[in-house]
Amino acid sequence: MIVILTGAGISRESGLQTFRDQDGLWAGHSVDDVCTPRALARNRPLVLEFYNQRRREFNRPEIKPNAAHLALAELERNMPEHILIITQNIDTLHEQAGSKNVLHMHGEVNKARCEHCGAI
Repeated sequence: MIVILTGAGISRESGLQTFRDQDGLWAGHSVDDVCTPRALARNRPLVLEFYNQRRREFNRPEIKPNAAHLALAELERNMPEHILIITQNIDTLHEQAGSKNVLHMHGEVNKARCEHCGAI
């Protein structure tokens, strides 16, 4: 099994802002204010707007998989039983490129889990 770990750098090439760059998403927000269960309980509108903004950004028509996403998808097509992509990214650019064996460490921005029943 070949495990490939990807992070913000691969999606930045597609035009997505990263979280940790000097001008990144954390420059304008504290993790504690928008990315914890306590933050959601404390200021639900702020947390929801933070993620709604990410969804708007990630779903812009010009945001497309880049050459790296496409190369990894092709590698997987050639060796489907041997490739696993683990990504820190919450976008779906790997899947849009054609990758099927993808695990998202931090979830996917276009999926939400019901607080009451756990349904996605």
